Amino acid sequence: MRTQLVTIQTDTIPIDGALHEPDGPAKGAALYFHGNTMNFYTGAARFLAPVLTKLGLAFLAFNRRGHDILTTRLSRAAEGGAFQTSAEAIADNRFAAQWLAARGFPSPVIMGHSNGGMLSTRHVVDHPNTPALVLLSAGRGGAERDTSGGSEKLFAAGKLDELTKQARDLVAAGRGRELMFMPGWWYVISAESFLDRIVSVPDTIALAPRIKCPVLAIRGDKEDRDRYPAEEFQAACGGPCEVNIVANCDHFYNNREEYVAAVVSAWLKKTLTL
Repeated sequence: MRTQLVTIQTDTIPIDGALHEPDGPAKGAALYFHGNTMNFYTGAARFLAPVLTKLGLAFLAFNRRGHDILTTRLSRAAEGGAFQTSAEAIADNRFAAQWLAARGFPSPVIMGHSNGGMLSTRHVVDHPNTPALVLLSAGRGGAERDTSGGSEKLFAAGKLDELTKQARDLVAAGRGRELMFMPGWWYVISAESFLDRIVSVPDTIALAPRIKCPVLAIRGDKEDRDRYPAEEFQAACGGPCEVNIVANCDHFYNNREEYVAAVVSAWLKKTLTL
């Protein structure tokens, strides 16, 4: 496997990533969308790279502008997941796909973990030539459906109404980039991003009937079934969809990385006839 750090231009700040290439000629490519507040060098982006390149696929993982929770880049200006919007995330995925297409891979396999999985359903609907989609614990999404926190008590947990009012008041006062604390992950968020989150996240189940390519949907058995609805997606999907519920597995696949990588590799080999 050969790896190079890359920079992808957007309409504002550039985004960074890593392109992993097989030692021999590439038979195709895969494009990876990371989960909320994650990045291109953690989680599945890290453990899938050697497996996919061994199949002969080039593998691009990249940071959306909304990566990590908070970060700085080439200045002390705050950036990161606390300020993200769905429109920006969708655009970043498109910029990355265009970057990959310019290098000879116009129709990569799409892979997305968690929030990246929700975003990947929107991307595949917008790019119907996608040959295959791998959903790694993709969230349910949808207006206000992704903000309940579920059994994990994420996001606003039981304070959605209170925090929504706080965010609206800040935006009305011209302080939309001001940070607010949240009771659950991801802990801090700007007022503008909070309001965007509760109305604009792609609805995974609603988009499913429009996805015609083969899909592999994975979830760990320790995850909230309602929040990560692999079986519902399978029932609604417009094309063939295989579900794999991984035993003794959490949302981040801790200590199950090799098994998940093997499942993804075997499915891609079969589906793409690699």
